[in-house]
Amino acid sequence: MQFDDDADLDTSEVQDVRGSRIPGGKATVGGGAAALIALLLGLFFGVGPDQLGLSSDDEEPAATASSLAQVQQTCRTGRDANTKEDCRIVAVVNSVQDFWDQEFERRGGTYTRSPTVLFGNQVGTACGAATSAVGPFYCPADRKVYLDLGFFEELRTRFGASGGPFAQAYVVAHEYGHHVQDLMGTLSRSQDGRTGATSNAVRVELQADCYAGVWAHHATTTNDESTGRPLITSLTDADIRDGLDAAAAVGDDRIQERYQGRVTPESWTHGSAKQRQQWFYEGYRTGDMARCNTFR
Repeated sequence: MQFDDDADLDTSEVQDVRGSRIPGGKATVGGGAAALIALLLGLFFGVGPDQLGLSSDDEEPAATASSLAQVQQTCRTGRDANTKEDCRIVAVVNSVQDFWDQEFERRGGTYTRSPTVLFGNQVGTACGAATSAVGPFYCPADRKVYLDLGFFEELRTRFGASGGPFAQAYVVAHEYGHHVQDLMGTLSRSQDGRTGATSNAVRVELQADCYAGVWAHHATTTNDESTGRPLITSLTDADIRDGLDAAAAVGDDRIQERYQGRVTPESWTHGSAKQRQQWFYEGYRTGDMARCNTFR
């Protein structure tokens, strides 16, 4: 996965609050067993921590204001994205949102851009306070994606994914899939409280995987506003394999087998490893979001 060295990165799309304290108290989930339970229940859940029971007692704590200090100073061009992890996330966010902006316009709609918030350990959001144990998530109440970069190491060491830059890109694109669902009114279908292999919760997650694949299909042909050229210049078959591997690693069956020693499909919220790979690849193969109807 390579970026155009000469492209300008738009750091306004990433708010960097790493090192900040969340306002108004502590989140209720800490480390150890509680963190593991949160990971089993909440990994890639796609909605705010309040719906996982991870909120603090405060009412709707606001996200801390971003100084943009780190990413703004160090993430200026595609060359930075090719060498620094946080700058790579900025570039992926830019590329993903460029694509959806153009796709919505092509379909006669309007895409509303959503910032990604980089945090460390814990963060306050309009959906409640959360810790890194929740994994990456999208908060529909403030329409922001939240990400602790430490998750990518856990994806490799704890969940057995091969890792790599595109595995990270898949995670980001999946969360923006939830933002697309939010704009289209389908995200709320996951919030009926039901679980299981055929539940709406699973269908929403698989559709977000498919949307991530749709972006990947178009990533090297989506022009960047600053240059008129694609920000991402190269995606290889090995990159796509890393994305597929990451999708499988966070399948409900893989996680349950690893941490429970048994698979219980009736409690699934995200889909199996095979399903997640299948829907990501369907989006990547076709490049057509209309093929992402997981509710049929």
